[in-house]
Amino acid sequence: MGINVESVEFESEEHLGRYDSSAWAERGFCTRCGTNLFYRLEEPNSYTIWLGAFDDQTPFALTGEIFVDEKPASYDLAGEHPRMTGAEFIASLNLPGGE
Repeated sequence: MGINVESVEFESEEHLGRYDSSAWAERGFCTRCGTNLFYRLEEPNSYTIWLGAFDDQTPFALTGEIFVDEKPASYDLAGEHPRMTGAEFIASLNLPGGE
């Protein structure tokens, strides 16, 4: 689960690793333990921070699901909220070249 944030500031990047996971995005992780921390779209420089990176997760609520056509059957999240297939989600990003 991820939280879209308008901006993020890291106190230290000493143990922050980054790698280009596609032509338009990068992923960030802890170089000490390997934990995934974020996904960043290069344009418009937007971050999705993984829920587990927050000490207090109580302010967050599920507002939607993506890639529902690719999820395991056991990932049935309850409640009424928007659900997008992978193709619908990628299209919503307005990526260069329409990828």
